[in-house]
Amino acid sequence: MPPTLTTIVLLTLSNVFMTFAWYGHLKNLSSKPWLLAALASWGIAFFEYLLQVPANRIGHTTLSLGQLKILQEVIALTVFVPFVLIYMKEKLTLDYLWAAMCIGAAAYFMFRRA
Repeated sequence: MPPTLTTIVLLTLSNVFMTFAWYGHLKNLSSKPWLLAALASWGIAFFEYLLQVPANRIGHTTLSLGQLKILQEVIALTVFVPFVLIYMKEKLTLDYLWAAMCIGAAAYFMFRRA
């Protein structure tokens, strides 16, 4: 698999873990002490880092650091929106479109051939 595709796959999986680590406790552990939520989040984040660190190492062989960061942000929003809609059951608003357009513009500028 090409390095950029490997990076995208690993970052996508990493972002699934990251999203649950950062926000999943708001649904599942909101009535529990914050320390329990933090420990659960750290446990989930461990698996995020097992994917994210190799993704960035592989990606940096073909992408600049700026491109890696913007790629991660595009993937984060791509993972976050379904999480918010399906798992957290929040409403879709136009703000997600505006955010996506801003990140899309950032991606354009980072990946264009200047």
